[in-house]
Amino acid sequence: MNDSTQDKDNARPMTFIPGIPLWAQILAGLVLGAIAGALLGDNASLLKPLGDIFISAIKMLIVPLVFSTLVVGITGMGDPQKMGRIGLRTIALYLFTTAFAIAIGLLASTIFQPGVGVDLPFESSVDAKEAPSMVDILVGLVPQNPIDALAEGNILQIIVFAIGLAISLTLIGERGAPLTRIFESFAEAMYKLTEIVMAFAPFGVFGLIANVAGQYGLDVLIPLAKVIGVAYLACVVHVLVVYTGLIALLGRLNPVRYFRGSIDALVVAYSSASSSGTLPVSLRCAQDNFGVSRGVAGFVLPVGATINMDGTALYQGVVALFVAQFVGIDLSWADYGMIILTGTLASIGTAGVPGAGLVMLSIVLTQVGLPLEAVGVVAGIDRILDMARTSVNVAGDLMVTILVAKSEGELDENIYNQRIER
Repeated sequence: MNDSTQDKDNARPMTFIPGIPLWAQILAGLVLGAIAGALLGDNASLLKPLGDIFISAIKMLIVPLVFSTLVVGITGMGDPQKMGRIGLRTIALYLFTTAFAIAIGLLASTIFQPGVGVDLPFESSVDAKEAPSMVDILVGLVPQNPIDALAEGNILQIIVFAIGLAISLTLIGERGAPLTRIFESFAEAMYKLTEIVMAFAPFGVFGLIANVAGQYGLDVLIPLAKVIGVAYLACVVHVLVVYTGLIALLGRLNPVRYFRGSIDALVVAYSSASSSGTLPVSLRCAQDNFGVSRGVAGFVLPVGATINMDGTALYQGVVALFVAQFVGIDLSWADYGMIILTGTLASIGTAGVPGAGLVMLSIVLTQVGLPLEAVGVVAGIDRILDMARTSVNVAGDLMVTILVAKSEGELDENIYNQRIER
């Protein structure tokens, strides 16, 4: 656990405008970006470089931050058995909430019928990538060259290598202490660099949202407004019911604090549409706002950013039923069960594939006999849906991190319950 002096220093990260909370600055950037995009239209693309620079800076942090925090987190536990126990709890919680997410998506589409009455031509305009098989996934977990994995940003392979190295450092005891201290210093430097990058988040969010708002006009949104609304509603319900329910019932914690402490990460997730890109912010929220130990946060959050796809799974449920209604195909209860099972398992297999949402959707549609060409209908609004589902993914990552930390006695409830000051 961080000492009290370090906690106080980290509780107030640097911001571009002193005295105004970072989340408020980011939210202001989001609102102003939406207004600027609506006013400028296609010309809003001129503001996109602001967002591109911010995303590049965030991506710059991901690999060294994931690697260093995993190594420091596991060596800090000092017990490989404890790491295994935490790992099992983490994966079990992620899969449990993913299955719930798909079910909520299916229920929302069943109630609101977003595909009924939609009259849009569709053709195979999306080159859907083939998802890797389970064997390929398992073989691909182990990097043939860890340097290549780090250079390519292959998060799954980086996680495996970092876990193996950290366990080895723990097992060799004092002989591994010098290298462990180097990783601890490196991780501290990455935390500070993350803080510096986040100070410029409001400008990056402004550029990202302005470009999105200027890119999508009413011609694209009006025919598909209902499916967008249903997907967003289902996302909100999942967070409010499943996540806060688990925080309150399993964690015996105040869910309002969970929301307040997650704001920074959720706003960045919504604007960037990248769970991995939001990881540096999620790590800071978990440690500084919730009091999660560095060891648990450093292990659970990188794993979650890689395999937890609750928002994407929920999207599968909404869109799969939307497509069925759109093309006039009635799905059976067995089809519903297949969508839940396929979406849950595929959420792990496609997590590291670019465009994971569309890849997963292709898998689900194929399994229940729906036309793959219908992916092209939602591809035009995928960015808008991606923003919502990424926010759910990140909210789930933080929720699981809190619960795992609480179960292991690695949650400082005094920090969790404190008034959040940024």
